[in-house]
Amino acid sequence: MTPTLGLPRHDLPVRFRRRQRLAQLLRDGFARALRIALIALGGVIILAGAILTPLPGHVGLPLLVIGLMIVLRNSFSAKRRFIRWQRRHSKLVFPIRRLMRREPEVILVFWQQLLRSEKLLIRGAKWRVLKRLRKRGKRVWLRKE
Repeated sequence: MTPTLGLPRHDLPVRFRRRQRLAQLLRDGFARALRIALIALGGVIILAGAILTPLPGHVGLPLLVIGLMIVLRNSFSAKRRFIRWQRRHSKLVFPIRRLMRREPEVILVFWQQLLRSEKLLIRGAKWRVLKRLRKRGKRVWLRKE
């Protein structure tokens, strides 16, 4: 709330009201410009992540997540689109949502994606190395308890 110097709003000098209005317009304009700049920065980071994703080193996925976080925090329409996309393609978006949490489960998401990609690439169950490794590890873990 703006200070009124103890006077009713209509008794304030016209100059003071104009200054208040100008200050509010400047604050709103600066906030809007900052939001647009952050959305553009997030878009550039997403683009860089998309380009770097197929390259070795796994730099692309974290960049995608960081750019998506920046865009989703600053754009209401992007947030609405992301939620719609999440409802339609929940299996694709779930790992990204897990990585966007405050304390992301990076290793679990990485392992789940490895298992999914192995299942996608290798159809025969007997050839899937990671699946057998997971089941063996599970048996060993249960024996310890």
